[in-house]
Amino acid sequence: MEPKSTTPPPPGPVLGAPVGYPPAAVYPAAPPPGYPHAPALYAPQPPPAAVAAASQQTAAQQQQQLQVFWAEQYREIEATTDFKNHNLPLARIKKIMKADEDVRMIAAEAPVVFARACEMFILELTHRGWAHAEENKRRTLQKSDIAAAIARTEVFDFLVDIVPRDEAKDAEAAVAAGMPHPAAGMPAADMGYYYVPQQ
Repeated sequence: MEPKSTTPPPPGPVLGAPVGYPPAAVYPAAPPPGYPHAPALYAPQPPPAAVAAASQQTAAQQQQQLQVFWAEQYREIEATTDFKNHNLPLARIKKIMKADEDVRMIAAEAPVVFARACEMFILELTHRGWAHAEENKRRTLQKSDIAAAIARTEVFDFLVDIVPRDEAKDAEAAVAAGMPHPAAGMPAADMGYYYVPQQ
């Protein structure tokens, strides 16, 4: 037989007395085992300095990848001897060039040079968009990645009005700014208009 405890039970709550709410014991420090879908509330957050360092490292890595990309493009241009095979159709490029009323004659080399320039433009824009997709831990290039690459790169500023922005992000930004979302069927005040060349 064990002796009984002589310590009195803790007193009950006193009515009207301040109580720390919620008690610390209500929220565990870590998610209970067996709950892989536990909210991120329990996940330890990295310190801001670690996030900034990782961001700087990623930016430096992307910059290095771009430098390697352009060095490879330069070497490829210097080594090019075959001007007959192209990745983009020369007839279409020539048709676009002739869309300008002031253009009367086009030398045979001009569409070849434009084809290579367009190819390099597409490659760099894709490279920068891919970097954005990897930042968001995705392996699929999306239109939002291209829009982000355009927004982040100063030389692509001429495309800001051409590439459509994501409407969902615009709506979130408007709500955050305290602006009401336009009613369905009503045009937004800052709707972008696009120039479509005559065929």
